Amino acid sequence: MKHEPFQPMTSQILTIEPWKEKFTHIEAGFTSRAGGSGSGPYDSLNLALHVGEDPEKVAVNRKIIGDITGFPVNSWVASNQVHGSDIKKVSHKDAGKGSVSLEDSAGDADGLYTTEQNLFLVSFYADCVPLYFTAPKQGVIGLAHAGWRGTAANIAAEMVTLWSKEEQVKAEDIYVAIGPSIGPRAYEVDDHVVNELKKVLSPDRQSGWQETTQGKYQLDLKEVNKQLLLEAGVDEDHIVISNYCTYKEDTLFFSHRRDQGTTGRMMSFIVKTQ
Repeated sequence: MKHEPFQPMTSQILTIEPWKEKFTHIEAGFTSRAGGSGSGPYDSLNLALHVGEDPEKVAVNRKIIGDITGFPVNSWVASNQVHGSDIKKVSHKDAGKGSVSLEDSAGDADGLYTTEQNLFLVSFYADCVPLYFTAPKQGVIGLAHAGWRGTAANIAAEMVTLWSKEEQVKAEDIYVAIGPSIGPRAYEVDDHVVNELKKVLSPDRQSGWQETTQGKYQLDLKEVNKQLLLEAGVDEDHIVISNYCTYKEDTLFFSHRRDQGTTGRMMSFIVKTQ
């Protein structure tokens, strides 16, 4: 088995091991479902406010992560995720947005980025692909939420293009981590999904799915996002990919598909500390 880049820091948090020594100026990770206050389908570290759990329990869980990381919720920034490709640049004037209620989020967006220190960017998942971006030379960090719709809208390349335009960051200066998500053996899709993905991939990069029966495919969203990043100019050796499948690892992760739509959410996070 390939080396798993996401390694446990605590029972609640996995960190990106290859980045810990290489990028000492940032902290980035992904939460598990363990070690929280939730019960029932949200057992136990649900960190999302939009899934139907008691907001007070979510607040307790967010405080747990804040205490572990040293970044309390008033330093967090969360958007309203809409499965698109819009990306927002955020700053300290956005600190705390989306941290205690949905109504005060940073707005509709599936990507966030910043050039500022000690701003804790967060995004929420239960099968979709978390993408982490850093350009250490230019001091830029970001997150993107890539379900199949966001992937088909090429949010991965959108981040690369936006940084080039707005921050003068070259694609070859960008490093990306692709986090835990549903794996291809558990993720069957139809022609509609695959045809949408074909629109954004060159013919020689359409390796992220395998037809199993007529009109049905096993889809590897992590591989599709890797191919989109390569096409956008990111160096292959600058990309690390988690082997974890959120569907398969039922004690470690929530899964929207496995849990039939009623479940909690894990959280990706990234922060620049210097």
